[in-house]
Amino acid sequence: MSIPPHNLSESPNSRSLQIHDWSITASTNPISNAPECDALQASLGIPLPEMTFGNNYLALQHRPSGLKYSFSAPEALKCVKKGHLVEGDGGVKVGYAEKWMQSRTDPNSSLPMPDFVSTKPYDWTYTTTYSGHDDSATSTQWKAADPEDPSQKIPLAELSRQDPILFYAEIPLFEDELHDNGASAVLVRIRVMPTCLFILARFTLRVDHVLFRTYDTRIYHSFASSPPLIVRGQGGWEAPYERVQRHLPKRDDMTPLTDPTFIAKVLTELPKHVSQKEGAKTGWRGLGSRIEIATLTWGKAQV
Repeated sequence: MSIPPHNLSESPNSRSLQIHDWSITASTNPISNAPECDALQASLGIPLPEMTFGNNYLALQHRPSGLKYSFSAPEALKCVKKGHLVEGDGGVKVGYAEKWMQSRTDPNSSLPMPDFVSTKPYDWTYTTTYSGHDDSATSTQWKAADPEDPSQKIPLAELSRQDPILFYAEIPLFEDELHDNGASAVLVRIRVMPTCLFILARFTLRVDHVLFRTYDTRIYHSFASSPPLIVRGQGGWEAPYERVQRHLPKRDDMTPLTDPTFIAKVLTELPKHVSQKEGAKTGWRGLGSRIEIATLTWGKAQV
């Protein structure tokens, strides 16, 4: 396979690639410091995850069309629900929440009711359907892909080939252990091969003894497409904790339940009516899948 001309540059906290008409930069830095967290929390209006990588980002620019598409922690956290959760937000209670409250509201209970401090409500699981954001001067227009057109699909066979990797990066955006009740995280991965680029942005949620939830965004572009075409797939899956636990390779080894790749594999291989319809009966509107496309033309991106 011939390797196209490209230029790779690196600094201590970032890597950049110039290939064909694209400029790609991935920046990975330590977690945000206290002043940075204070400023970001003030702008967002919600408490930040325990590990917030506020200076991390992935940025792509298609020079001829002016497309600028990025992933960053502040934008991902903007998609976390602020205020009281309503139908469709997919609100989650920890496994012992109802028993805990019952023990304190039972008239015969000797335990006193706790004092509550008024705080601004938000989704404590940090669930987000963030799929990146458009920094272009003119917003990119997306339309539903034609399921009969193979050029408007993400070619899994091509992506599974052992092609040379010209550029690879993993960019964590945030992670939180949910007060020791599970974990919530967003991780973005990109790899660039001689023929294409591929991005996977994955939100993973584990609430112990309650549920697992995944929201994936996949972006694919073939350098040979003319005019340039971007395919974007988005999907949300969810299932009760014990339904995923059944798929452990070893019953006594719970380690895979902390692995986002294992969780996503189980959720996506479950029947769709289980993981994308019923879910964990939270009513989360993020369930389901769709594929969209955008065609890039000189000076703008259009349908």
